[in-house]
Amino acid sequence: MTYRNDKEYMAIVGHLIRHPRFQKLEGIVQHHNSTRLEHSIHVSYTSYRLAKKLGWDAKSTARGALLHDFFYYDWRETKFNKSHAWVHPRIAVKNARKLTALNRREEDIILKHMWGATIAPPRFKEGYIVTLVDKYWAVKEASLPLRSKWQRTRRKFLGSHNH
Repeated sequence: MTYRNDKEYMAIVGHLIRHPRFQKLEGIVQHHNSTRLEHSIHVSYTSYRLAKKLGWDAKSTARGALLHDFFYYDWRETKFNKSHAWVHPRIAVKNARKLTALNRREEDIILKHMWGATIAPPRFKEGYIVTLVDKYWAVKEASLPLRSKWQRTRRKFLGSHNH
């Protein structure tokens, strides 16, 4: 099932996804082969499904994960006095508050999703899901052309040895 066909998920975050400010993320490259909008939805829907399966707070997980990278600058070009890993979650929380009220769990998910690159661990168990799922999707999205190239090479190699 894709996220668009999941009525329960879309009831929770559909209005946020459709919001013009959030839609601006479609024009920003995230991990070479994904936009920030695509990445945010990937992380949100995967995290939501895991939290739901575990019986945890799936609604807060979906919302916090969707808004975890809600910033507009290119992190490869824009530099701050502090690390991007520390700065962007704080900007994301400020931007998220302009769209919707956040509960403590959602705010903590956004602020702590870079744990590992930052020191403070998530306060809530749902934050660990988002932190790990975010890393999973970052690697998957960044490695997409490598996987495609490897698959093409493998098919070519296997094809030439089957004759």
